[in-house]
Amino acid sequence: MIVLHLFFMALPFFYKDDIVANSESIILDEDASKHIVQVLRMKNGEQLNLTDGKGNLFTTEVIHDHKKKCIVKILSTHYHQPSEKKVTIAISLVKNASRFEWFLEKATEIGVSEIIPLICERTEKQHFRFDRMKGILISAMLQSQQCWLPVLSEPVKFSKFITNEFVGQKFIAHCEDEQSKKPLHQHISISTHQLICIGPEGDFSPTEIKQALQLQFIPVSLGETRLRTETAGIVAAVLLSQQL
Repeated sequence: MIVLHLFFMALPFFYKDDIVANSESIILDEDASKHIVQVLRMKNGEQLNLTDGKGNLFTTEVIHDHKKKCIVKILSTHYHQPSEKKVTIAISLVKNASRFEWFLEKATEIGVSEIIPLICERTEKQHFRFDRMKGILISAMLQSQQCWLPVLSEPVKFSKFITNEFVGQKFIAHCEDEQSKKPLHQHISISTHQLICIGPEGDFSPTEIKQALQLQFIPVSLGETRLRTETAGIVAAVLLSQQL
């Protein structure tokens, strides 16, 4: 697993996903060890922070400053409660992978809880590199000094995804003219969990929109202009994350 570093509360801040809270010591992988010992030149007795991306922040002390197998011990543990607001963005993959990566980074910084890549009828096929995408989420989590890593799913077909049970408000943002479609912010209720589906370049197909409406998805717009897929995802993330 990728381990990245930033500064948090004046201590170097790293990510490790498999931390056991009652462990006497934690062995860090070679990449993290090299960064700690060779780049930061940390020695035994110095402290650093670790998070598991599940709300836990561990303050630790270096007890074996080896450049390939640094070992730390846990001094204290602090649990960060998750946000009361849970936002899920189900968004089509896009042709330009770097634009989708940009969306992942910014959505994480905003505080989105879950990201589900969609394969829609008009989605242009591309290779989805899960490990790389998760690494971007980790980096953005540390950059924004958070202890919760968004849940990232493998790509799923839109027609299959929307049949899943969901407790909360669920929206579909599409570009077709429809009398019942209103701006997203006018539909947001006090529900603490919201899901929104964002279509591909070229929008959802009429069949997909019809299927979603039949399953009680609320049709919404994200403004007066036509947005790129990744931009629409960020606008939706901001609108939903700021409402409670």
